[in-house]
Amino acid sequence: MVEYKSVKEIAKQWALSERRVRKLCSEGKIPDAKRKGKLWQIPSDSLKPLDRRKLKGKNIDKKYISLFSNIDSKNEKLKELRKNYPLTKTELKALNDNFLVEYTYNTNAIEGNTLTLQETALVLEGVTIDKKPLKDHLEIIGHKEAFDWVIEMLKSKAKISERFIKEIHSLVLMDKKEDAGVYRRVPVWINGALYTPPQPYLIESQMEELMENYPKIKKSKHIIEAVSLLHIIFEGIHPFIDGNGRTGRLLINYELMLSGYPPLDIKYKDVKKYYEAFEKCHTGDKDISGMVFLVAHYLEKSIDKWLSVFEIKKDIEY
Repeated sequence: MVEYKSVKEIAKQWALSERRVRKLCSEGKIPDAKRKGKLWQIPSDSLKPLDRRKLKGKNIDKKYISLFSNIDSKNEKLKELRKNYPLTKTELKALNDNFLVEYTYNTNAIEGNTLTLQETALVLEGVTIDKKPLKDHLEIIGHKEAFDWVIEMLKSKAKISERFIKEIHSLVLMDKKEDAGVYRRVPVWINGALYTPPQPYLIESQMEELMENYPKIKKSKHIIEAVSLLHIIFEGIHPFIDGNGRTGRLLINYELMLSGYPPLDIKYKDVKKYYEAFEKCHTGDKDISGMVFLVAHYLEKSIDKWLSVFEIKKDIEY
C-alpha cells in the first residue's frame, strides 16, 4: 500500500517551501500526487524533482534530459538520507569494502585478469591464490592502491591533470615498474577494434589538449556526459602501453565522486556492450550516446543500491 504525506511534510523533507511543493504538484512534476479537495497527497517515496536552474548554462541533448533529471533526483534523495541517517564508521567501511571487491574484480576482468570475484576478495585480504599468475595478484593490489589514492585526493578536491593521471597509472601498473606512469613509446593496435590509437609522438600533445579542454566540457555539459567524453577521448589516445582501461575507469569515478555522486562499477558481463560503445565513438558517425547511456545506467544502479541501504536504516530507526 502506498503511504502518502502532506505538502507540509514533503516540504520539510525536501527543504522547499510549501508553496513550491504545491506548484510542483499542480504542474504535474510529482508523479502520482493526488488532490483531495484543496489538499495534495504525495507518495512518501516520491523523488524531489530536479531544479532545472542547476542545469543552467549546460548544453544537454533532449534524449538525456529525462535520464539525467531522474538520476539527479535520486542522488538528491540519497544526500538527504545520508544526512538524516548517517552510517557508523564500521557500517560505511563494510559497504565500501564490498564495493571495492566487486569494482576491482570487474575492472580487472574486463582487461583479462583470471581471478574470480571470490579470489579477488581473498587477494585483497592478503591471501595468495594457488596456481594463479603473480601478475593477476599484483593487478588486484595495484588497483586497490590506486583507488585508495583517488579517495585521498578527494579531500583536497584536486583537479585532474597529466601528473594526476600518471600517478594513478603508476599505482595501477605496479607490476610493470618500467612502464608505470610513462607514456607509451611504441604504436599499439586494439584487438578486434577498427580504430587505431595515435602514434607515440602525438600522445603528449593530445593529452595536453584533453587536459585543456576537459574543464570546458565539464562546465558546459552534465557531469555524466562530461565523464563519458573524458573516458572516450582518453581511451582513444590510449597513452600508456597497458592499464589504460583501469586508469580511465578510475578517472570516471574520481570525477563523479568529486561532483557528489557515488562511484560506479561497470560489470564484466557488459564488456561487449562497453567495447561496442567505444567503436561507435571512434568510427562511423562518432555517436557517444552508447557510452553516455552505459555510464548513466551504472551510476543509477549505484545510487539505487545506496538508497536501498539508507531506506532500510531509516525503517529500522523509525
